Amino acid sequence: MAGFSLANVQRDFPLITGGKIAYLDNAATTQKPVSVLEKMDSFYREYNANVHRGIHRLSERATDEYEGAREKIARFIGAKSPKEIVFTKNTTESLNLLSRTLPKLLGNRGTVLSTEMEHHSNIVPWQNSGMKFDYVPITGWGGELDLDSFALKAGKASIVTLTHASNVLGTINPVEKLGRLVPKESFLILDCAQSVPNMPVNVGKLGADFIAFSGHKMCGPTGIGVLWGKEELLENLPPFLYGGDMISSVSMKGAEWNSLPWKFEAGTPPIGEAIGLGEAVTYLKRIGMERIRTHEEKLASYCMKRLSEEIPNARVLGPLDAKKRGGLVAFSIDGVHPHDISGILDNFNIAVRAGFHCAEPVSKKLSLPGGSTRASFYLYNDPSEVDLLIDGLKKAEFLFKR
Repeated sequence: MAGFSLANVQRDFPLITGGKIAYLDNAATTQKPVSVLEKMDSFYREYNANVHRGIHRLSERATDEYEGAREKIARFIGAKSPKEIVFTKNTTESLNLLSRTLPKLLGNRGTVLSTEMEHHSNIVPWQNSGMKFDYVPITGWGGELDLDSFALKAGKASIVTLTHASNVLGTINPVEKLGRLVPKESFLILDCAQSVPNMPVNVGKLGADFIAFSGHKMCGPTGIGVLWGKEELLENLPPFLYGGDMISSVSMKGAEWNSLPWKFEAGTPPIGEAIGLGEAVTYLKRIGMERIRTHEEKLASYCMKRLSEEIPNARVLGPLDAKKRGGLVAFSIDGVHPHDISGILDNFNIAVRAGFHCAEPVSKKLSLPGGSTRASFYLYNDPSEVDLLIDGLKKAEFLFKR
């Protein structure tokens, strides 16, 4: 990993500088580097103004920075045009946008196919879309999709929507292979909230029609997400929200919609947040997504090794091969509730996530009524934090089993 200095990277993140906390909750949200904080501060201090409609210099600069962020993100994921980048609040809103518009395009006919490993954001909107809903099961603790079931059901679905990388199991789904099983006339949607921040993603290679991801999971601020869609498909979708900036003209008899991508961005957009996300993309590109992926893979592998060797009552959810999973490790410990584990670890300045992780069907499938404990790694974590985690888990086991 030539050129990657973990010590230098860690100094870029004020909240964790100096080992203040072992922050292992990155699948929920990541820390923000100084460059992102300064970029957003610069916007609010130096050229805070609304975009697109202003003629004065502040508005023009804000518009340039806002649309410049869109161009950065388009390049980051290999989009053909910035027109294919729609800003939303988060992955959840992006998926809701699709669940409200695609069914209209299809006349509410057909079936939406999802999977048992999805985040609630990729289940509940589709359950309430007015279309039939079906899902592909997982194989159990191994955390992989039942590929025979997928092949059988995908050919009959109008919309197939699944996660690229699971936020609980860690499973990286073979989306390019799965995409070939989806009929050409159907739509393939990928929840990339756990993949775009952690590994190289090029939409030209995925085979998807739409992907969704969030800024706050990739060194950016909260309140900004991205929906990417093929330009010709976005053109055909009806608007999701109505009001200012998504129209080109209005009369008392009706309105005409704005061009892409603004047709889907009603009202004042998240300007500062988009600018911050653009800077986060610049930061990640400077580190290198391949390096980030390799770093996380090593940490996940080390964590699973330490768990198996030193916490005999721990059981890892998902694939045990780190190359088949993202940089997170969710696990259960017999006889100890995940919330108790998280609470004890917090006393030792170790932050993990506990519960269902907004993916309750996975826990039900694996008969885990309290869910699991999840340690999730990012570019600024190091092996010493895994060691702290293991030491903390030993103390938790001792306290609840004595």
